[in-house]
Amino acid sequence: MDTELDWAQMSEWTDAEVQCYLMGPFDGEVPGLVRRVRRILDVSQRGLAALLEVSQSVVARWETGRTSPRVSVLQQMLRLAGLHVSVHDGETGEEVAPMRDDGARDRGGRRCPAHVDLTVTGWWYPRGAESTAAFLMWRQRSRERRDPAIHFHTSPFLRRLHRLLSGTPDDHPSIIQLTAEAVHLDEVREERRERIWAASPWLRPPQPRTHCPLSA
Repeated sequence: MDTELDWAQMSEWTDAEVQCYLMGPFDGEVPGLVRRVRRILDVSQRGLAALLEVSQSVVARWETGRTSPRVSVLQQMLRLAGLHVSVHDGETGEEVAPMRDDGARDRGGRRCPAHVDLTVTGWWYPRGAESTAAFLMWRQRSRERRDPAIHFHTSPFLRRLHRLLSGTPDDHPSIIQLTAEAVHLDEVREERRERIWAASPWLRPPQPRTHCPLSA
């Protein structure tokens, strides 16, 4: 396409479209994605603006890099063009998925901090209950309700140490996975007790006696 034809076409463009054209090609990034979407949909800036219910000048600012669309608007724009965005590790090139939506939450329904690693120590009980007579009752109640005790380190040093020893989890587990971990801990503790009692029978607590009714 020669220059005269370019200028002839540009006579029908808006000022914003002319400004975007004169800036020359982009390296990509968000402005390039917006232009790619327009090319796939075969629409002008005004046409894309109508589809997204924004003004044409907003689309022009996206394409010139002066502003950027919100993530939700960018996702809507890509869906219109039949596209989706994936995130890749800069060193390995592997795709990086978002954190799962069904990750465990605290007892108030809030998500656990994304940067910490969750561990299960058993079944939940109120703070301070371990030194009271109600401790076993609380553990039994939580076991029946499938309510595991979830803990995490807020100290960066302890997190680094734990990850050095055990590795870095890819994500937060779901509450179903954490409950299964609490059940597994129960099984491990029961096996340990059975081994101790088998080696030292005198340590086994006495079984309650059963009384048979006297015959008449």
